Amino acid sequence: MKSPNYKVKIGIIGCGAIGSRMAKGIIHDFQKDCRIVGLYDIDEKKTTRLIKQLNLTNITTKSIDAVIEKSDCVIEAVNTDGTLDIVKKSIRSGKSALAMSVGRLINSMELFKEARKNKCYILLPSGAIAGVDAIKAASLVKLRTITLTTRKPPQGFGENPYFKEHNIDLTNIKKETIIFEGNVDDALKYFPQNINVAATIALACRDKKKVKIKIMTSPEFKQNSHEVELEGDFGHIITRTNNVVCPDNPKTSYMAVLSGLQTLKQYCTGILIGT
Repeated sequence: MKSPNYKVKIGIIGCGAIGSRMAKGIIHDFQKDCRIVGLYDIDEKKTTRLIKQLNLTNITTKSIDAVIEKSDCVIEAVNTDGTLDIVKKSIRSGKSALAMSVGRLINSMELFKEARKNKCYILLPSGAIAGVDAIKAASLVKLRTITLTTRKPPQGFGENPYFKEHNIDLTNIKKETIIFEGNVDDALKYFPQNINVAATIALACRDKKKVKIKIMTSPEFKQNSHEVELEGDFGHIITRTNNVVCPDNPKTSYMAVLSGLQTLKQYCTGILIGT
């Protein structure tokens, strides 16, 4: 049995903007409950820089496997094809994994069964939306419709090949315009860097086929926003979240990073609020 003063050992894979922000949050706010024991990034300079910034000592940096071995919980903050491998290695070692790149897990439901078998957890933050607790609760009864409407300024999409394939010139858009309507799988295919929210909703409701995605843009939009509407036997819910960008990474909503930190805090303290 662990002592009441035990600090959860945290490893972070990915020392870019999100991983660094998570590490800083742990050091500044969660030192009573957890401690960083390992950091790894394919770019060694990022790891070294973060260790110096936070004045960390006795930190494992040799490899992903070495960080996992030393940790109780591993934070995945890479958002690449390597996400699945990190989560798999963690849970197969009996270590919990906090996945910031939720979209990479949408078609890997077997991992959740494996985590349960190995008595560890896959932790998924709510991300850049409100209402995930209600979606989970509502999924216990019949859900008729779930719609996610994402609004982003044109510059928020980068050089996405989807627009060339569909003859869409973002510079010609002068008013609120729907640029995509479809299911979760198509959204993941065409907008892999912008779809963690859709994946979170699909996992929360436990039936991705019910989730409809609408993506809109306009030069008048100044922020990314996500509106979730669901209707079923429980009633009718609409939530809308207008997000500011993360100070360290303009491609990421600040709420997504804060949600990751709050998820980690709940895990480390054992205090779960909401469903």
